[in-house]
Amino acid sequence: MLLLTLGPMAASLYLSFTDYDLFASPRWIGLGNYRELFEDPRWLTSVEVTVKYAVIATPLKLAAALGVALLLARPRKGQGFYRAAFYAPSLIGASVGVGIVWRALFQDDGAVDKGLRLFGVELGGWIGNVDLAAYTLVLLTMWQFGAPMVIFLAGLKQIPRDLYESAELDGAGAWRRFRSVTVPLLSPVIFFNLLLELIHSFQVFTSSYVVSLGKGGPDDTTLFYTLYLYLKAFSEQRMGYASAMAWMLVLGVGLVTVLLFRTQRGWVHYEGDTR
Repeated sequence: MLLLTLGPMAASLYLSFTDYDLFASPRWIGLGNYRELFEDPRWLTSVEVTVKYAVIATPLKLAAALGVALLLARPRKGQGFYRAAFYAPSLIGASVGVGIVWRALFQDDGAVDKGLRLFGVELGGWIGNVDLAAYTLVLLTMWQFGAPMVIFLAGLKQIPRDLYESAELDGAGAWRRFRSVTVPLLSPVIFFNLLLELIHSFQVFTSSYVVSLGKGGPDDTTLFYTLYLYLKAFSEQRMGYASAMAWMLVLGVGLVTVLLFRTQRGWVHYEGDTR
């Protein structure tokens, strides 16, 4: 199993230093692909689009997941049904079928556009709108908050009820209890979900490909990093360049992970922590 993982990684690392197009033998060019990346305006655009998406979509998705988890943590009739209903979209995932439905809903004269017209709002479609196209994918991500919701729900169940009762006796309202009890004790779970969702946001591909018909339009506003990598590898057959892109993605995700772990000491509180 280790060989099946490390073998392709080593091959990809080697190819990233070569000019390789699947039809000819790899030609060593050293750092040529990496230098070209920083001179490629579409690569820089794909980085910008992906980072903006991660910064906007991740906190919104986590906020939705935490909000629903807080509601479901309270005893109520039909709780099992509600949990399953909210989790179901995560089982479907960002599949091709979901992408097709999403495109139909948000395209010019789609269902969403027609619904907004009833209230006098005329946007001319979302997918073809340079200012709104990327937000259709943000909404698609938010709709699939089931996985972090379940993790939040498990974390909420571990918080002792007597802490809330003590805070309430001290006169703390709902917001104060949330800020002073829930958030600190749930912070390790928040950190875990934040890390997973950020990593996932850098790997968005299927929804971008389907909604933009594999082009990243309009005007490259949905040209996510992995979509551009795919286009370079399989449309232009530039495997060496695509391999360099893949390794830059690995380095980028690694850097974000390190930064998150470095900053967690300031806001993540673990059991037994004496800070």
